[in-house]
Amino acid sequence: MSTHDPNGSAGDGGLERHGEGHGEEHGEEHGADHGALERRGEGAVPERFDNPGLPEHQHRVSDVDPRAARRAERQVALMFGLSALGTIITTIAYYAVQLDEDLSFDAYLGRVQLSNFLLGFGLFLALFFVGAGAIHWAKTLMPDDERVEYRHLQRGTEEQRSDAVRILKEGAAETGLGRRPLLRNSLLGAMALIPLPAIFLLRDTGPMPGKALSTTVWKKGTRLTLDPTGEPIKAEDLTIGSIAHIMPEGIEETEHPLDERAKAAVLVVRLNPQDLASESEAGAFAGIVAYSKICTHMGCPVALYEQQTHHLLCPCHQSTFDLTENCKVIFGPAKRPLPQLPITVDDEGYLVARDGFSQAVGPSFWERG
Repeated sequence: MSTHDPNGSAGDGGLERHGEGHGEEHGEEHGADHGALERRGEGAVPERFDNPGLPEHQHRVSDVDPRAARRAERQVALMFGLSALGTIITTIAYYAVQLDEDLSFDAYLGRVQLSNFLLGFGLFLALFFVGAGAIHWAKTLMPDDERVEYRHLQRGTEEQRSDAVRILKEGAAETGLGRRPLLRNSLLGAMALIPLPAIFLLRDTGPMPGKALSTTVWKKGTRLTLDPTGEPIKAEDLTIGSIAHIMPEGIEETEHPLDERAKAAVLVVRLNPQDLASESEAGAFAGIVAYSKICTHMGCPVALYEQQTHHLLCPCHQSTFDLTENCKVIFGPAKRPLPQLPITVDDEGYLVARDGFSQAVGPSFWERG
């Protein structure tokens, strides 16, 4: 029988094995459980298990066969070489496949497809094989001994700290960079070439915008036309409470009509002149006001008009602007009012711009405040 101390703990740390020292009857009763851990109470979990230790280390082929190690080294170098080749393919494809504007539509799409394929294929080779080579290197050539590291206090003794530095130096030596120049040189070559595509791809994201983000095609005398029909609009066509989506006349003839439309969109509303504040009256004509349609928060189209309150609402983030107060922000994340387009009428009674926007249209950023 096992003996327990007054505190209820069995000998040998509170756990016992059933072994040869027990009686025959006891051995027969528990013969099938020979070596089992003593439990405290029926169904209780053992207080401690024996350390099973580490399984026997299985050596890799490259650990015992020098020819296999050299073969793995050549395979890793080949992967690094393919990575460098991918970078070269990406660079050549970027400059060799030109997207000329005088190509036919089908030919242009074919060039785009070829360019995308070569760029994607080259970048795949460059990134995939440098990673695959590093993994193959670690799996076949770097040491894979099993080690046990016990937890300890955050800061060790000076001896332990010295051991840590020594282990790091050993780890650096175990990578084999010093004694495997083929791996080292092929890795350095692949890593040196990988950043090159990023340099010219990011550099060619487009020309610097200059003042293009802050200017539009609106100028003095430009007629207001309905979007999308392009028909000019007269002041008498608008009744109090009516709203119109407006584009400047001739915008389709500009060099980049889509870019210009994104900045020049205007919302025209006719209000009772008595409802307008003095700030709004300066750019209005007979109660008709024109404001940029581009939200000053994130550039979404402000196209929801609440007639009773004279509020314009941006549907994206709920910025709300008061038309009667020069479109000042009364709710939401926008920080600036919508810029006003001053308008008047020409000799034929058509609404025209008196000038361009007094402020930059679109979202605010660090240069606009």
